[in-house]
Amino acid sequence: MRHLLTALVLTTSLTQAGAALAQTQFDGVWLFDHAAPNPGVTMLQVASEGTRITGAVTTKWYGPVTMQNARLEKGVLSFEVRNLNDRDHPTQTWTVRRTLKGVQLDGKMWESKIDAGGRRGTLREAEARAFRFQTLPAWAPVEQAPLAPTPPMGWSSWNKFAEKIDDKTIRAMADAMVATGLRDAGYRYVNIDDGWQGTRGPDGRIRPNASFPDMKALADYVHSKGLKLGIYSSQGPRTCAGFEGSYGHVQQDAQTFADWGIDYLKYDLCSGEYFYADADTVKRSYAEMGAALKATGRSIVYSLCEYGRFDVGAWGRQTGGHLWRTTGDITDDYATMARIGFDKNGNAAYAGPNGFNDPDMLEVGNGGMSLDEYTTHMTLWAISAAPLLMGHDLRQTPPAMLALLENREVIAVDQDAKGVQGKPVRKDGTLEIWAKPLADGAVALALFNRGDAAAKIDARAADAGFTTITHARDLWAGKPVAADALAFDVPAHGAVMLRLKGK
Repeated sequence: MRHLLTALVLTTSLTQAGAALAQTQFDGVWLFDHAAPNPGVTMLQVASEGTRITGAVTTKWYGPVTMQNARLEKGVLSFEVRNLNDRDHPTQTWTVRRTLKGVQLDGKMWESKIDAGGRRGTLREAEARAFRFQTLPAWAPVEQAPLAPTPPMGWSSWNKFAEKIDDKTIRAMADAMVATGLRDAGYRYVNIDDGWQGTRGPDGRIRPNASFPDMKALADYVHSKGLKLGIYSSQGPRTCAGFEGSYGHVQQDAQTFADWGIDYLKYDLCSGEYFYADADTVKRSYAEMGAALKATGRSIVYSLCEYGRFDVGAWGRQTGGHLWRTTGDITDDYATMARIGFDKNGNAAYAGPNGFNDPDMLEVGNGGMSLDEYTTHMTLWAISAAPLLMGHDLRQTPPAMLALLENREVIAVDQDAKGVQGKPVRKDGTLEIWAKPLADGAVALALFNRGDAAAKIDARAADAGFTTITHARDLWAGKPVAADALAFDVPAHGAVMLRLKGK
């Protein structure tokens, strides 16, 4: 309520200042009735005193966007606004021009172009459009439920389908997960990413859009296949694709998810970046949903998606989280996958049972990389104890890709009960060797060739922390190898994965 009053005071003061001073032709309130939905501009408020111009643009996505360095030049009002998380372009310049009907606002927020015409508004209209701020609870750690002793495995809709998803597709993915043997290989979660949300009812309860006529029935269907259903939301007013977020409805949404039978929630910062922009508020926003999930009494795996900011691995468990993104979105190309997997995979010290660094979903099967590159992708994620969340159309999995995804020995490395995240132990230019200690005393070793030409890589006992190697197995070849002959010709962008025992 305090924030709402603040917004109304701002509205009143700006309007009164504009009426009293009328220093510029832009002073006062301007209303936008037909602006594009992203970022959903609804109102412009301007006040001036002498040469100083202040004001804000109210949006549905980000609330009031404050003017910075506002100036009037040749009849055009220009100002900067904070540009969310873009470190290369931390601000964007917006402009306002007078028109015969009112004003024209132009600018850009992140990747969204603003091109909106506005009309003169009244104080009453301004008060009606004032953004309703929500107050975060004080920081309080959330007891973590032990729901992810090993990294979650499953499928997510975003990489292949983006927001173009529906009930039929999700059911088909569940069917395919069973038919292909992926379920029996350990993949369990069928996760609906962004794009399922509709509007809120009069009681504030979120409703799925027309593509998802009955979310509870969908959950029941997925559960009948021996699988679990995941869903997606954001702590901001809008999700990344512009659908309804959980801002102001956190506890209500958590209970709705539980009532539907949801087993996994991905909580994506998205437009929440504008409200929760520092470590304290980001942590509290994730703890708010973590506490809400816990209060439902349902077991729901909690996935934090805030792109690795503020050393998230150090506090992710304290919000009730089970996995946390360490980077921005993956794309289906070797350069992005390698940058994320090798260089942005999180602090290994934070990983362990019920809490894992998440370098984002798998692209295996989407067709943008070669077999060798996808082999590196799977090897790198497995040695890193990363969640294995597939992102392709499971109905169209080529045999070679299915063999990668269902390799039980490689999966066993990822799912090892010790929960250790592997780390590089030796680097020589573009050649790297990573090691991951396993619960039975063995060590998984991954040999990576990040170069553009084939190369020979030799594994040594010391790479695995042994004096001598007693047993060695090539996991991708599925056969033992001589302990004294661990030299491999590794193709460009390729990998070899070994399981070693020694003393």
